[in-house]
This record gives sequence, structure tokens and C-alpha cells, in this order.
Amino acid sequence: MKRLSRWTAGPLGIGVVCAGVGLFALTASAQDVRQDVRDLRQDRGDVRQDTRDIRQDRRDISGDTKDIRQDRRDITKDTRDIRQDRRDLGTDRQNLQNAEKSGNQTAINADKRDIRSDRRDLRNDVRDRRADTRDLHADKQDRRQDRRDLSHDRQDRRADRRDVRQDRRDLHRDVKVGRGQ
Repeated sequence: MKRLSRWTAGPLGIGVVCAGVGLFALTASAQDVRQDVRDLRQDRGDVRQDTRDIRQDRRDISGDTKDIRQDRRDITKDTRDIRQDRRDLGTDRQNLQNAEKSGNQTAINADKRDIRSDRRDLRNDVRDRRADTRDLHADKQDRRQDRRDLSHDRQDRRADRRDVRQDRRDLHRDVKVGRGQ
């Protein structure tokens, strides 16, 4: 009786194999559940991060819009200053002609100084307007880029939300398998 008969060894072997498969299935499903929980946590964190990114993009867009408005105001002010400087320059030229006609040397020198000063002011205002125009262009580009970033962050958040839903489904499915339902 030291040997097992074929009739006993067959069912015994099948029983061992079934028990091994059952234990493996329980272990595998526990690992699946653990991994699903990790995935779910990670995806929830990704959704929170995407929400923070979206909020920051909105703030950036708002800041860029304020900068654009300020640049437009600066350009308008510089344009007004340029017009005023051109008017002052015309007036000073007329005053110089009148002073040259009268022959008053001190008035001539004062009008020449005024003309030089008005030309300098005009150049500075033109330079300021160019700089403000460049700033306006750069701020518009920044706002465009921020809008693109906002769109991408929204797409990422949508994808992460889909992943969360899928991870929940996987978790529920694996829990059911672990319970033997």
C-alpha cells in the first residue's frame, strides 16, 4: 500500500492543481485590487493637478488681458503725446521765424532750445510707443499660449477623469472576482 493506485492518484493530482489555481486566482485578484487602488489614487491626483493647472491658466489669461488693456492705454497716451509734441514743434518753428524776423538773438536761442527739446520729446514718445506696441504684441502671444495651455489642461483632465472611471470599474470587477461573485 505504499503506492497509490491510479484511481487515487488521478483525483488527488486534480485536487492539488485546482487548489493551486484557486490560490493563484485569489492572489492574482488581490494584486489586481491593490494595483487598481494605486491607479485610482494616481489618477485622482492627476485630476487634482490638472484642475490646479486650469485655475493657474485662467489666472494667467486674466493677467495677460489686463496687460493688454494697459498696453493699449499706454499706446493711446503715447500717441496723444506725439501729437502734442508735433503741435509744439510747429509752434516753436513759427516762434523761431518770428524771432528771426524781429532780430532778437535771445528769443532765437530760446526758440532753438525749445525746438531741440520738443524733438527729443517727440523721439522719446515715438520710442515709447514702439516699445508699448511690442509689449502689446508679446502680451497677445502670451494670452494665446495660455489659452492653448488651458485647452490642453482641460483635455488632460478629461482623459484623467475617464481613467478614474475606468479604474473604478476595474476595481469593482476585481473585488467581485475576489469575493467569488
